Amino acid sequence: MTRARVAVSIGCPCGVGPEVSVVAAARGAGPDAPHVLLVGDEGVVREAAEGRRIAQRRVVRVVDPEDAWRQAKGRVAVWQPTPDLPPRDRRPGTPTARSGAAQLAWIDAACDLAARGSADALTTGPVSKAAIVRSRAPGSAGFFGHTEHLQRRLRAREVVMAFWSPGLVTSLVTTHLPLSRVPAAVTPAAVARAAYWLAWLLAKLMKPARRGPRVVVAGLNPHAGEGGLLGREDARKIVPGIRRARERLRLSRIAATVDGPVPAESAFRLAVAKRWDGVVAMYHDQATIPMKLVEFGEAVNVSLGLPIVRTSVDHGTAYDRAGTWTADARGMTEALALAAALAREAR
Repeated sequence: MTRARVAVSIGCPCGVGPEVSVVAAARGAGPDAPHVLLVGDEGVVREAAEGRRIAQRRVVRVVDPEDAWRQAKGRVAVWQPTPDLPPRDRRPGTPTARSGAAQLAWIDAACDLAARGSADALTTGPVSKAAIVRSRAPGSAGFFGHTEHLQRRLRAREVVMAFWSPGLVTSLVTTHLPLSRVPAAVTPAAVARAAYWLAWLLAKLMKPARRGPRVVVAGLNPHAGEGGLLGREDARKIVPGIRRARERLRLSRIAATVDGPVPAESAFRLAVAKRWDGVVAMYHDQATIPMKLVEFGEAVNVSLGLPIVRTSVDHGTAYDRAGTWTADARGMTEALALAAALAREAR
């Protein structure tokens, strides 16, 4: 089977993204391991390789991204689409405007490789949203995260943020919003979208399964509204959204069950106990708190609905650990593995 080709934007040069990227790329020697191309600054990658005692001869700079897919196993290909970063702009823990602009440029360059078919998937390292916005680089205004940025760049009609791990899978109805704006953003259409794409993901990853995926939709309010005593959004928005999701799944011939709304604490607890295969969360922290409690370090952020495969680590830049060369690369390893699996499904 042809190995998947994954382009990796290495994240903020002042964080742990370059480190976990080069470590994960250097580990990829198994039969199902993808070809990996690191998109970023060569000097940053080499510094991370040195910090993790990866031989410099294994790091190969390519001028043409296509050359990455012809490298021997054990080599780490790097493509640098931007000018060299001076040492002050890659100092651990202290991002600058120039490092903010660079990490955004690497995202866009790697995204474009996947969009035009020069790579089978995109995997992204952790970035600093604040550094990107402060850089005032083209496309930086209003950067709230990879999910929203990639949707705009790829002109995708819809996108859903999800997290996958062996122990828990969840999707989000809303993403990077202030909590005060969440109730208005929870609409039947948004609930249906998040439930549909979660079932789609589970159907892809559960093959071959004797049954279809089982999805539970969490409530927005405590106790899923307690019959309207604690809020009416659950009955007025989530219930109609569940009906829409069931109909869309039926039309798509995805044999999935969608239950809910169920109080969030019960939905996640019982999903971990395998009563359900995945949970639809209403907002960011409702999903990420249980996810990071149960599977931190191995969970993968995946964007659903885009015209490309995109995965990411589930952690941030970890500026406090940058430069200590102790970052855990399991999340990036898992993100590459999931990208490869979804890319094979897309062929």
